[in-house]
Amino acid sequence: MYIVAIAWLYVALMMAVVEATSTTGTLLGAVFTFVLYGVGPVALVVYLMGGPGRKRAIRVREAEETRAAAAQALATVSVATSGSTSTEPDTGGHAPATAQSDTVAPVGKEP
Repeated sequence: MYIVAIAWLYVALMMAVVEATSTTGTLLGAVFTFVLYGVGPVALVVYLMGGPGRKRAIRVREAEETRAAAAQALATVSVATSGSTSTEPDTGGHAPATAQSDTVAPVGKEP
C-alpha cells in the first residue's frame, strides 16, 4: 500500500518541479501543486485505508481492559472469601459461636 503512496508523491513532486521551472509557472504554484495533488490526497487515502487497523487495535485494547477488570474482580472475590481478612459483617442468620466480649456494655448500664 505504501509503495503506491510513495509513487504518487514522486509523481506530484515531479509535477511541482515542472510547475516551478516552467516559464509561466511560479514557486507558489509548485507548492500548491505538491500539496493539493500530492500530500492531501495521499494523506486522505492512507487515513482511510488505516481505518480497519485502528478499529482492530481499539477492540484488542478493550478486550485487554475487560480481561484485566475480570482478573481484578476475581482477585477481590477470592480475598473477600478467604476468611479473616473480610471486613463485612456476618449475615448468616445464626447465633454467634462465642460469647460477646466485655467491650460492649449491656443495654441500659454504663461500663
